Amino acid sequence: MDNIHQTKAVSPKKENLPCIAPLLATVEETPETISAEVQGQFPKWLNGSLLRTGPGKFEFGKDEYNHWFDGMALLHQFRMEKGTVTYRSKFLQSDTYKANSVQNRIVISEFGTLALPDPCRNVFECFMSKFELPAMTDNTSVNYVWYKGDYYLSSENNFMNKVDIETLEKTEKVDWSKFIAVNGATAHPHYDPDGTAYNMGNSYGPYGSCYNIIRVPPEKVDVGDTIHGAQVICSIASTERLKPSYYHSFGMTKNYIIFIEQPLKINLWKMITSKIRGKALSDGISWEPQSNTRFHVVNKHTGQLLPGMYFTKPFVMFHQINAFEDQGCVVIDLCCQDNGRSLELYQLQNLRKAGEELDQVYNSAATSFPRRFVLPLHASLNAPEGENLSPLSYSSASAVKQADGKIWCSYENLHPENLEQVGGIEFPQINYGQFCGKKYRFFYGCGFRHLVGDSLIKVDVVWREDDFYPSEPVFVPVPGSSEEDGGVILSVVITPNQNKSNFLLVLDAKNFEELGRAEVPVQMPYGFHGTFIAT
Repeated sequence: MDNIHQTKAVSPKKENLPCIAPLLATVEETPETISAEVQGQFPKWLNGSLLRTGPGKFEFGKDEYNHWFDGMALLHQFRMEKGTVTYRSKFLQSDTYKANSVQNRIVISEFGTLALPDPCRNVFECFMSKFELPAMTDNTSVNYVWYKGDYYLSSENNFMNKVDIETLEKTEKVDWSKFIAVNGATAHPHYDPDGTAYNMGNSYGPYGSCYNIIRVPPEKVDVGDTIHGAQVICSIASTERLKPSYYHSFGMTKNYIIFIEQPLKINLWKMITSKIRGKALSDGISWEPQSNTRFHVVNKHTGQLLPGMYFTKPFVMFHQINAFEDQGCVVIDLCCQDNGRSLELYQLQNLRKAGEELDQVYNSAATSFPRRFVLPLHASLNAPEGENLSPLSYSSASAVKQADGKIWCSYENLHPENLEQVGGIEFPQINYGQFCGKKYRFFYGCGFRHLVGDSLIKVDVVWREDDFYPSEPVFVPVPGSSEEDGGVILSVVITPNQNKSNFLLVLDAKNFEELGRAEVPVQMPYGFHGTFIAT
């Protein structure tokens, strides 16, 4: 990360953005394997499957979903073997998908869509149904996660679906709340080298809400194990009892978990009463920038919450990049937005707009920029006020003790000025297997000159092609390489242009030169996250 600047990030306004509605439309699944047409070359050593997920069905009968996050999970599999590539896709056969399909309407509410009562009910039954607790969706469309050698599809509620990664068939539904006292967990767990997994989930009780750090052991005791043996190793009380923070990911180093409590709030009362009020769950989330953002640091071996109180100005973070320890500090790098209203903007009616209306939506969206924060772990109570407690000569991020004992953290921008021209960066990825929790140099992501990613970025190197929209870049190391960028980047690139093909792209991770692409003659929607599994 050589090109570091402290300039204020301002994104240029965009005009005449192309319509991307076809990337957010229902598609057919492709359950039978088809061969992709390879141009260039896929490395012969690249053997395995890129698995991705995201929404792929946005209506049942006459009922339509309101929000991008609501669409039914579509699972994609690109299999690479000795330079050849095949593709298939299947809808996740979740209980939600099956119930909606049987009744040909939206039966179970999603994040941004409230399921309406059965039209066959009488007026009294419809009225009383408002007071029934809503069924929780198991449409797990966000990411593939890994526990004890098994792969699951996860979102952010209490359900995960175990999947056979060969056939893409669901094999089991797992409920976090049956194992530990949490109402779900994130779709971005972290892993130790031995396979121990860490995650975070909320719990809500009569005394308020807590953020819980979860540890899942690396090995099965019995063949039928799923997340058996999961433990809550630390509970952190929410600053506001009935308004915990929304969070999508967290940071981890060799010895610490870093949780970011941000002023994007979940109003529990609004959530509980959403059905009675005729509102979707998304109505209960609000951006409250009158509150600052706080970092909580927990020793992951002991479960001890460190006493340091680290604060910074309000921001929203969906994805952390990496974190590591150096000279008695935790260094954490995040993709940050200064405005927390982007969840509202991702309603399908906004994403499917065209012309000036689409430009207005984009120009009101927050831009995400990579920032570094330094948290000194052993700040002495006697440390002088107003002094920068960070000893790191290579970072301009500061941590200054205030009169009330709190430590105020100011960030360092981790990007060159030209990142503003590509719309900031999101969906960050690193060489996770070798550099998670360690000092590192490179990260990759999508540039956002549109409401979905439209370029691939390695710090200040960019790959883009007009009319094409690449997904999250997945790093795959060359077998035996110890170089941080010794490998390739895989990304699924799609287009709204019916005369062009979608394709799997492979880039050299060192210089972002295209090695090859595998064209697939099927429609694909823009998705969320995925993983590469070597064979």
